[in-house]
Amino acid sequence: MNKLSLALIAALMGSLAHAKLPAPDDAAKAKAAEAAAKTAWQGKVDAFQLCKSQDKAAAHYRKTAGSGAKPAAGTSAACTDPGPFVYTPPEQKPAEAASAPSAKPAAAAKKS
Repeated sequence: MNKLSLALIAALMGSLAHAKLPAPDDAAKAKAAEAAAKTAWQGKVDAFQLCKSQDKAAAHYRKTAGSGAKPAAGTSAACTDPGPFVYTPPEQKPAEAASAPSAKPAAAAKKS
């Protein structure tokens, strides 16, 4: 009896896992786009901070190593600061353009 009830519970939980989620609305899509932009910006900030710390460590090494330490050719790339986070949402399509009838039915009507 216990095995049957466990199997029934597992089957019910499995059917709940296959439930379909509703499509995201425009506000959720906009929020997701902003979060993606902020994540990309944070990656640039992290890369900038890493670059600055590597430059600092290299400068300290060159200072303390003496005359034998010379920078390799072409390895001194300038770190670029990404600046503050600014998000500008993409332009939305006008509502009347999205709801306008397509040209295909009109072309099909002319052929008749």
